[in-house]
Amino acid sequence: MSETKIMLGNAAIARGAWEAGVKVSAAYPGTPSTEISENIVKYPEVYAEWSPNEKVAAEVAIGASITGSRAMVSMKHVGLNVASDPLYSVSYIGANGGLLFCVADDPGLYSSQNEQDTRLIGRSAHVPVLEPSDSQEAHDFTKLAFDLSEQYDTPVILRTTTRLGHSQGKVVVEDRTEVEDKPYERNMGKNVMMPGSAKGRHVYVEEREKRMAEDANTMPINRVEMGDTEIGFIASGIAYQYVKEVFPNASVLKLGLVYPLPEKLIRDFASKVKRLIIFEELEPFVETYVRSWGIPCEGKELFTLQGEYSANLLRERLLQQPPAAKGAQVPGRPPILCPGCPHRSTFYVLKKLKIHASGDIGCYTLGAVDPLNVVDTTVCMGASISMLHGMEKAKGKDFIRNWVAVIGDSTFMHTGINSLENLAYNRSTATVMILDNSTTGMTGHQDHAATGKTLDGTEVPAISIYKLCKAMNIEHVVEVDAFDIDTLEKVVKEETAREELSVIIVCAPCALLKGQKFPYKVHALPEKCKKCGMCLKPGCPAVKKKADGTIEIDDTLCNGCGLCANLCHFGALEKYEI
Repeated sequence: MSETKIMLGNAAIARGAWEAGVKVSAAYPGTPSTEISENIVKYPEVYAEWSPNEKVAAEVAIGASITGSRAMVSMKHVGLNVASDPLYSVSYIGANGGLLFCVADDPGLYSSQNEQDTRLIGRSAHVPVLEPSDSQEAHDFTKLAFDLSEQYDTPVILRTTTRLGHSQGKVVVEDRTEVEDKPYERNMGKNVMMPGSAKGRHVYVEEREKRMAEDANTMPINRVEMGDTEIGFIASGIAYQYVKEVFPNASVLKLGLVYPLPEKLIRDFASKVKRLIIFEELEPFVETYVRSWGIPCEGKELFTLQGEYSANLLRERLLQQPPAAKGAQVPGRPPILCPGCPHRSTFYVLKKLKIHASGDIGCYTLGAVDPLNVVDTTVCMGASISMLHGMEKAKGKDFIRNWVAVIGDSTFMHTGINSLENLAYNRSTATVMILDNSTTGMTGHQDHAATGKTLDGTEVPAISIYKLCKAMNIEHVVEVDAFDIDTLEKVVKEETAREELSVIIVCAPCALLKGQKFPYKVHALPEKCKKCGMCLKPGCPAVKKKADGTIEIDDTLCNGCGLCANLCHFGALEKYEI
């Protein structure tokens, strides 16, 4: 029985996986992929989890696949870097039950530290890559991916983008198909990737890829839409929608399987159009192949390697139409920590003490911008701790005496544990600050192993970050309330002065966490204000300077953390109970 629903691309992927008979889903939250897991957990037939990181999530799905069950793992593009170790090897192993890697790229850098093209990783790992263009295809291609995985004995990557995952569209949904598990058979030559086995499997992978490339020429998801032959486009994913919007009458070769590419189909299409243009976001992936085959085409010389494409880009570059006139411009609003964020008080103390921070991936990365200006570096998950260790080993203790590493609780559980283990083992004298706000804040408040709840909300024993650190034989581990700034300042001074490794766990829940509510708000007493500006230094958006230099508090923004009141020495800011 089928019906039509309006669905986010990510929700459509989850629905498609459920309909395809998936039994296991694992992921680590990362925008723009997070909603896949948040939707699939709603289906009771699927076991769904937040894993500590993408590598672990991939290995969970691989284990399920080897036993014969259909399984999937979801992540954002940089998460695939973390999961690439198992990906490259499971490409040799293949799939028993269908195995899907859902990977969301982020053209335009809406929430990522780099732009990265997953098609390149698919090619490097010899794993086929499907790319849907709308919510319906996100649903359909997910189901197809499991069939292809089992047909060709391969993991499959479903590549999406921010625009696709977070856009809504009509989706015809159907009932779930209960797929019988494939029988598990012990097979060392296939499933144990040691050199003797891997050599033979590499040959299989190359043959599999050739077979799939040949079959791609007749796959329905690669289709030709012939129209005006003066101009022809090759496009896939969301870029296809822009081509159809601006050039509805042009000939288009729409690719659903973007690796391996259908060479015969592309050659045939190119021979029928006078001008061939390849319109693809990020890297010239298809373009490089087409040029290598000696087919004249245009691509990146017309467009750009950076950012997200649009219909307006096509109009501007091919039709020479200037951008549409813009209306009133909205004032720029730089990203800033939320009112009541516990990270703000931490960074205020660090700035006051003139301490640099080796930063990490999370809300606290905003400690790099005005007015806090504390975070000096950000590379990837867990890197803050490892990089500080490298600084010390290169420059000595005196260099890092006014440095700390800052990392969130979720990121610490993701990759920071290994980094801290390295510091403990290799005799670091650094100070690590774990900013524990009891959630994975930046991606929308997902739980993790230290919060005491699973993806489906089941309460489980929470892992103690304090005990983890102590288990590494780190003698000096201190827990402190993020809003007790006097104690926090004292602790930071003490721990950074030590000649041995220390950890400061700064504790306070995210101000926006469900159920979290401060019992107070703050209001201003202008008659007591000395216009010193101390309360403005942390940069809370709820604290505003009036024309006369006195302070007012925006009651609609204030979350009542009391940081500003703690900084005022004249009683001009007062907490009141609500």
